[in-house]
Order: sequence, then C-alpha cells, then structure tokens
Amino acid sequence: MTAQIERFLVDNGAGWRLAMTRTRTRPQAAIGRPVLIVPGYGMNSFIFGFHPRGPSLVESLAARGLEIWTLDMRGQGRSIRARGTSRYGIADLAIEDLGAAIAHVLRHTATGATTIDLVGCSLGTALAFAHVASVPSAPVHALVSMAGLVTWREVHPVVKLAFGSPRLIGLMRMRNTRQLARVALPLLTRVAPSLLSVYLNHRSTDLTQSSRMVQTVEDPHPIINREIAEWIRRGDLIVRGINVSRTLPSLKHPFFCVVANDDGIVMPATSRHTYDVIGSPTKRLLLVGEPDRPIAHGDLFLCTGAQERVFAPVADFLLEV
Repeated sequence: MTAQIERFLVDNGAGWRLAMTRTRTRPQAAIGRPVLIVPGYGMNSFIFGFHPRGPSLVESLAARGLEIWTLDMRGQGRSIRARGTSRYGIADLAIEDLGAAIAHVLRHTATGATTIDLVGCSLGTALAFAHVASVPSAPVHALVSMAGLVTWREVHPVVKLAFGSPRLIGLMRMRNTRQLARVALPLLTRVAPSLLSVYLNHRSTDLTQSSRMVQTVEDPHPIINREIAEWIRRGDLIVRGINVSRTLPSLKHPFFCVVANDDGIVMPATSRHTYDVIGSPTKRLLLVGEPDRPIAHGDLFLCTGAQERVFAPVADFLLEV
C-alpha cells in the first residue's frame, strides 16, 4: 500500500519554524489516534523513516492504518530559524516546541481524535514526560518510550566521562558533526566495530548503509550539553522548577516501555526505571535483544528484524489502548 507523505513547517511561537511530516496509508480512513514521534538528542527525524533492510518505523506503523507524524525541533533536520535565538534548552523543546507540534497535529489530523499518542525516542521520552508534567491539560493519551529515560539510575562510564563537568561541556561547541560521522562511521564499521557497540552493534544491524544513516546526526547544543550533565549528577529530571521524575507515580497515561538489552547510551536499568515507577494502570515492558544478538541504543530502529521485534509490538499497543 502506497503511503501518502505531507510536509509542514510549523511556527513554534519563538521564532522557529519546525519541520513536521505526516505519513498515512489510509488518508480517508485513518484509525486510532494520531501518533507523534519525538526525536532524541543530537539527531533528527530521518532515522524514523529509514531502515537498511525493510520498512522503517514510520512505514511499519502507517501500514497498520495509523496516522504517523514526525517532528524536527529547533536545530534539527529541516527546521528553520526565522527570527528566534539559538539559545534554548530542554524546557524550550519540551514545552514550546512539543506543544506547537501537538497543536498542529490535532488541527490537521484526519482521525477526528482529540488526543494524541507520543512516541519518545531517547531524550524524546524525557521531552514527552516533561511536557505532560508541565502542561497537565495536554491532550496526550498514550506514551511510548523507545530507549528513553526520565531519571538517571545507571550511567555508562563513557557517558559519565563525557558529561562529567557541566561547566566544561557547556562551553564546548561542536560543528560539522554529521560530516565527521560520515567519515568515522564507515571506518569504524570496517576496522573497529566494537567501538560503536554502545550505540550500534554490528552483530544486529546492517551497517553497510552507514553513509545514509548519518543523515540523522545533528550538532550537539552547548546549553543542552550542560543541562544533561547537571541532570546526570542530580538523577531527577527537573524542568522549569517541576521535578518530572517525582510526577511519574501520579501519571495514568497508558505506557509502553521498549528497552534495548545492550544499550550503552541509556542503560537498561535507567530505561526501564520509568516503567517501574509510573502509576499507569496500563503499562507494558518490552526488552529487546539476546546474548547472541545484543541490541544497542540505535539498533532499536535499525536492527535486522526490527519490524517484528520492535515496530509491530509498538503498533499493537497503540491500537489496543
């Protein structure tokens, strides 16, 4: 079934036009609620529409009849800085950008629904939870976490080292990260694939198309770097004075938590902690990966068999709740 793809630029009210894409295979009969996929840090939404060996996450969900939206926030993908500042942090993305995207989806959805489902990927999970904690009236029904987190419980030594000093990492400004990744990823794939294993595992994901995969890479932002470093030290996610971590027991949204068994960016104990403490009466946990087929952070979206192992369970959950 051929998918219909539409692209939008959405004013976030802060001088940026956010890039959004809608994908659907049943334009006149979309089912369920619209689904908005929220990207993580240092990435854009490209990876949700790409898979090296089959249908992507977006294509798989849309094939089930769901209306799928993806979002590029400030500094990501096709989004445009019109008149706004380049100084922004996690709260701006979680509240203003995500709020503008949700409002746009509900104005244009063909489902007739009055609420939306959010699929947060990596940092996108924290942004989704920060939004519903900060905006109690947000029209959000279900939440899905894919290799995401709210509270740091266990931190990989590499991540702890990189974010060890909030002040230092907040001063660092990295540019041309995608170009660097375009050179480094194919090289590491050939000569030292184990160095990639915290993010991508060559035993689980076909890395021969790494030159295309790097289209999802974005430059890190120094303010967000500092905020992440402070968040790791503190453990709890705090956004504009609200301790998002402490709101979890009171949240009742249906929740699906997808954890990668060999994730070196958001370690399994950290990723599943949200599932353990959320107060939702409807929640499910999916641990992906086996000892002989370890699944790292990015493998959830790219691994061989992701369509059956990851994407189908996500679609099942969204259609059931």
